[in-house]
Amino acid sequence: MRAAQVVELGRPPQAVEIDGDGALEVVAVALNPVDLAVAAGRFYGGHPPLPYVPGCEAVGHRDGARVYAFGDGRGTVKGGFLAERVDSSAALDTPVPDGLEDAVAAACGVAGIAGWVPVATRAPVRPDDRVLVLAATGTVGSVALQAARALGAERVVAAGRDAARLERARELGADEIVALEGEGLADRLREACGGDGPTLVVDPLWGSVVPLAAEAAAPNARIVHVGQSAGPEATLPSSLVRGKQLSILGHSNFALSHEERRAAYEELTAHVAAGRIRVDVERFPLDRIAEAWEAQGQGTKAVVTL
Repeated sequence: MRAAQVVELGRPPQAVEIDGDGALEVVAVALNPVDLAVAAGRFYGGHPPLPYVPGCEAVGHRDGARVYAFGDGRGTVKGGFLAERVDSSAALDTPVPDGLEDAVAAACGVAGIAGWVPVATRAPVRPDDRVLVLAATGTVGSVALQAARALGAERVVAAGRDAARLERARELGADEIVALEGEGLADRLREACGGDGPTLVVDPLWGSVVPLAAEAAAPNARIVHVGQSAGPEATLPSSLVRGKQLSILGHSNFALSHEERRAAYEELTAHVAAGRIRVDVERFPLDRIAEAWEAQGQGTKAVVTL
């Protein structure tokens, strides 16, 4: 059967023929930063024995039903989903709703859940919330800003570095956009959010950006931290955290139980199927896996179709 295979760490996978079979017939695999980190040897959990099939999530067919599959260390400690058939457990499956295209359904998994959970369950949006989404130009941030809008936030502000993608964030419902560069960033973030700053911050960045978001934040604001694209360490002044009574909440998809992940996926995909949330993807056939790998590394949500 056809599959993608990582033969050497630090190099993109290649399309190959391998032996194997399984009850899950895979039709779409969404690539994620974790897949690239594992294949580069940068993932804290190591990597499966070489050569290995990458991909930690997929949409496929099992016994006539269309399902989303994730878990059991697939793509991180054992072979992943980027093959035509995978011998994965049905216990990993979550039903995919009708009306949702395969590639979009795959992208609603890791990235979609990471955008949905912060505003839906970790720090549920309130009607008077002014939500600041950092890195709103990526899939996680894009889902978070649309989810905050769908859940009734008073105001949603998108912040990022890519000008074209910031304009896309405005199209998707952001009330205001802020470029994450230049002087006076904390003041600009506060002003864009109105009032005395954001009451809820979704942070996929950490690093040097989250202290500026904390400076801009309103008293009693919640900051949900979901990633470290800007760096693994941040310095937060005690005066900001204590003086404003800030709540800093961490979120990791890997910390969710299967039941929690399934509930989040079902909630999010219901909104996507209804057109309230849009997930932008770029589709690549398996024989263009190296191009898909490069596109994902440059910030595009790449989905490989089989």
